[in-house]
Amino acid sequence: MQKRTLLAFLLCLSIGSSGQDRITGLNFASRSEVIAQNGIACTSQPLATQVALDILKAGGSAVDAAIAANALLGLVEPTGNGIGGDLFALVWDAKTQQLYGLNGSGRSPYNLTLDYFKQNNIEKIPSLGPLPVSVPGCVDGWFELHQKFGRLPMTEILQPAIQYARNGFPVSELIAYYWQSNARALQKYPGFEEIFMPNGKAPSKGEIFKNPYLAETLEKIALHGRDIFYKGEIARKIVAYLEANGGFLSMKDFEDHTSEWVTPVSTNYRGYDVWELPPNGQGTAVLQMLNILENFDLKKMGFGSAEYIHLFTEAKKLAFEDRAKFYADPAFNQIPVEKLISKTYARERASLINSARAARSYTPGELEQANTIYLTTADKEGNMVSLIQSNYRGMGSGMTPARLGFILQDRGEMFTLEEGHFNVYAPHKRPFHTIIPGFVTKDGKPFLSFGVMGGAMQPQGHVQIICNLIDFGMNIQEAGDAPRIQHLGSSEPTGGKMTDGGILTLETGFSWETIRALMQKGHVVQFDLGGYGGYQAIKRDETNRVYYGASESRKDGQAAGY
Repeated sequence: MQKRTLLAFLLCLSIGSSGQDRITGLNFASRSEVIAQNGIACTSQPLATQVALDILKAGGSAVDAAIAANALLGLVEPTGNGIGGDLFALVWDAKTQQLYGLNGSGRSPYNLTLDYFKQNNIEKIPSLGPLPVSVPGCVDGWFELHQKFGRLPMTEILQPAIQYARNGFPVSELIAYYWQSNARALQKYPGFEEIFMPNGKAPSKGEIFKNPYLAETLEKIALHGRDIFYKGEIARKIVAYLEANGGFLSMKDFEDHTSEWVTPVSTNYRGYDVWELPPNGQGTAVLQMLNILENFDLKKMGFGSAEYIHLFTEAKKLAFEDRAKFYADPAFNQIPVEKLISKTYARERASLINSARAARSYTPGELEQANTIYLTTADKEGNMVSLIQSNYRGMGSGMTPARLGFILQDRGEMFTLEEGHFNVYAPHKRPFHTIIPGFVTKDGKPFLSFGVMGGAMQPQGHVQIICNLIDFGMNIQEAGDAPRIQHLGSSEPTGGKMTDGGILTLETGFSWETIRALMQKGHVVQFDLGGYGGYQAIKRDETNRVYYGASESRKDGQAAGY
């Protein structure tokens, strides 16, 4: 295995990361940043970016544009999101000069208990099918955001997605690849093939795909509001479908669903305030990792150095042990977030790192008591939105209610069945969540709205973006295009303990000298194609009153403004 890994690395190192040397900027950057005065949108699919810009040009707010883009992404990128999933957002409001956080995640069924899993000898909640399905929070999240920060009517905001669903759109390259991969596993579930495999197969690149059922669903939501999804016809259809196919969600689950406005949590990293949402998400891990890394001179080490990558990996291991133990629904637990993100605690944890050797395991601190889409938008008034939305595991559970046009999420898989654990399954409880939007302020002003998709890669990606910008002086496109690091194998909130140090995977672009030095420190290093997430970002330049936009070169996305 190790020999095969080294051969793969040597082959990849012989291939440049760009077609030619750049006249300005770093060679691994895929393009220059996008710069605009009036508004900007960055999403993982160009059609969604264009829809967001159209909404901004029509007088819509950044929130209106984000909702329109998200609705379209549910159609054009069903491999990562849709109205059967959950939503989280951070919103900078220019009027109040304040950052707001929305937790739009759904809860587990009232009628499904821990005893059910015990009685049926189920040791882990399955990835697919009816058991991992929780209440979809996306639609309620849209209406909460819109009520607080929207300007245009929902009928206008959702109209582009309705039109594309009815008339069709050409499927883009990477989405077609993931669609075909998902279809192989999900086609056995009732309703999936009818909607997502026209003519018996998943669509190919460039093929026109239509989803008239989703058009009808979105039209009803636009006309009648969120209640038709949670108290009316759509909820009844979902419940009837699940009851007929072994599911547990009831009308009471939908009727009792609420999103929650939450206070974002932050830490100051070298003069910049980095903001995340508190648990049940994993954003706190970003703040913990940054607090640990702040104890070291990363700038002096340099981007891509073995010293930096080693420290990053060890900081990740430390933070993820706490993530496995403490991150869960705060309605069911007293989560010590303030202590977890304190500088004192970070210094204690940083002292455990051996600069010469990779740790095989760490223990969690003793304290008092995963495909996705990410998008970001900004408008001419200075409002900015950082929004992330997901079905979990690509297209979700496979459970596809008849004639509604979308798949239900499988986020309930993230519960553990270990009694006494913070994240143990319970009725009407929100599971641990991997999706996290990010935001950065400087001296109380907006600096960066950003996110990195991809399960456990997300906190690791957030930290790398911040370090690339602040420690290594990259611009926001370079910070996203720079080769990434991902450590696999930490303890998980769903159970399981890291005892072997895990695996360090590196993207193409790191030198052989760096790889060899990491191996000498005891890291098991492997090459991995894909798995490094998807990034979008908007930076605010207060001096020139302009926005800078960047989009992920690893995806089909686009940053554009006007």
